[in-house]
Amino acid sequence: LSAALARQASTVPSPGYGDEWTVLGLARGGYFTADSDYFARYYADLAAKVPELTAASGRDGALNAYKSTDNSRVILALSAIGRDAAQVGGCDLTAPYADFAWVSNQGINGPIFALLALDSRNYLPGSAVRRQCVDAILSAECSGGGWAFGGSAADPDMTAMALQALAKYRDRQDVADAVERGLTVLSQQQEENGGFVAYDSESSESVAQVIVALTELGVSLTDSRFVKSGNTLVSRLLEFRTENGAFRHILDGEEDVMATEQGFYALVAVSRAEQGKSTLYTMTET
Repeated sequence: LSAALARQASTVPSPGYGDEWTVLGLARGGYFTADSDYFARYYADLAAKVPELTAASGRDGALNAYKSTDNSRVILALSAIGRDAAQVGGCDLTAPYADFAWVSNQGINGPIFALLALDSRNYLPGSAVRRQCVDAILSAECSGGGWAFGGSAADPDMTAMALQALAKYRDRQDVADAVERGLTVLSQQQEENGGFVAYDSESSESVAQVIVALTELGVSLTDSRFVKSGNTLVSRLLEFRTENGAFRHILDGEEDVMATEQGFYALVAVSRAEQGKSTLYTMTET
């Protein structure tokens, strides 16, 4: 984790809009303090660009006319560094979530990340959007449990991300039941080496998303359902690491930006769980 954090900080020395996953991981990993110059540079760049982006979208507070995940990603980063997403460059980035049609433009990706973003610091309390997001995710569940990016067969990445979003809503019995079915699917899909195959290849990102899902749910990473032939999720993820702390997308590939972002924040999630801290996406607590 130390190597991954240091590498990511050096790879993105001057963060700006678009570097949200790096900001999130470094903040939640405690590499920089919330009031550091590093995060101040990110915020300054974002605040300067937000007015233009929202104006171009034609929708109040929306960074993109179609993709709500752009807002959600930014809100998660802002929450991680203690900034208010409702006041950024004179814009309220939470405002467009009142329109569920905008939230759900991208299938269940929109509702999943909307929940993670809004719950990260309890934005829009009492809004109907949370119920709408939960209901949309539940309605997209595959017949045998789990969720899919496309088609009818559950895939580990989408299933893991749906579980991350639903973690805080298990007081609803229908959610609790869907979560258990999702966990069963993930356990059944896990390979004997500890990893997952999705879209015809095994990737580090699939492992990373399942790690984050289990930590958000409070499920031990050594739970017997997720240890195969002595191999754990973490042991498999680490096999994708390069010598310089980056991560590969596939085991015999080169280092990959997305794989590195997801790999290093998955390690942050592991570290926070081991230390008894709040989860990666729970930023209302320390």
